[in-house]
Amino acid sequence: MNVAPDHPAFSGHFPGSPVLPGVVLLTEVLAEIAARTSQSPQDWTIVVAKFLSGVRPNESLTVALADTPSGGFRFEARSAGEIVASGTLAPRRAA
Repeated sequence: MNVAPDHPAFSGHFPGSPVLPGVVLLTEVLAEIAARTSQSPQDWTIVVAKFLSGVRPNESLTVALADTPSGGFRFEARSAGEIVASGTLAPRRAA
């Protein structure tokens, strides 16, 4: 994913020093999981998410997924080889 400088998420987040909001990054992670599993993003629960570095306009992101023993995924999002976010998602259990 290449983060376009005119991405609407940059507007107001933060003026003069734009940073991609974490929710946009998590949306990309969920899209990768949906492509792999054919499950909806609503089928997943975020167990933990850590944002280690800000993502700026024009940065390229890659998302790597690894299966967890519980049927979920561990993810890493990288920009220029550096981890910018990581975490774990689990399948949402029916109530």
